[in-house]
Amino acid sequence: MSTAQTSVNPSTGKLVIAWALVGVPLGYGVYETLTRVAALFG
Repeated sequence: MSTAQTSVNPSTGKLVIAWALVGVPLGYGVYETLTRVAALFG
């Protein structure tokens, strides 16, 4: 039996950082939008 080793190459790290740079502000914007909509209709 062989054991599979997963290696993280530099492009994977850059991809994770890029998604974080996009995802964090996007998530914050969605959160702010939902709280303001709830205040508007609530």
